[in-house]
Amino acid sequence: MTDFKTHTIETAPAAAKPSLEKANKAYGFVPNLLGTMATAPAILDGYLALADIFGKTDLSETERQIILMTNNRLNGCEYCMAAHTSISQMVNVPTDVIEALRNDTPISNPKLEALREFTTVINQTRGWPTRDDVSAFLAAGYTEQSVLEVILGTSLKVMSNYTNHIAETKLDDAFAPNAWVSQSRDAA
Repeated sequence: MTDFKTHTIETAPAAAKPSLEKANKAYGFVPNLLGTMATAPAILDGYLALADIFGKTDLSETERQIILMTNNRLNGCEYCMAAHTSISQMVNVPTDVIEALRNDTPISNPKLEALREFTTVINQTRGWPTRDDVSAFLAAGYTEQSVLEVILGTSLKVMSNYTNHIAETKLDDAFAPNAWVSQSRDAA
């Protein structure tokens, strides 16, 4: 693999500096994922814009994290699983939900489990769920809007997960307590 540079605000291309400065202000540091994405300012800006848009869906914070963490696990992204475990803890996602997502076990809440299952179907079928898959998701209390919002969250994770795979992004110290090892990395 190529050794991708993890930029700081000082070393980043000029077009990426404003986004890194904003991230530094929000998090108190520049996450390595964003420093890596800064190599191509368009992906950095696209990722941040899509993350902002995803935050405006009708889904709760817990539901959004279920979509993100399910995709992280399925895509074998160790960096994002650790980061989103940390984020989930910060926004008070229930501990049992976080553990189920990290361990690929069912979530005890039936509606949230339906979301995890549907997200899995969207990822594994590359967006070709069966009518029965969609019907089961809708029967669990979700809407057609929710179907499309699962696709939005899945798209967001393609950007970050694939970047981390190729760049082998180093885990930030802030996320290290939640390190996670993919069971599927070697299979990919």
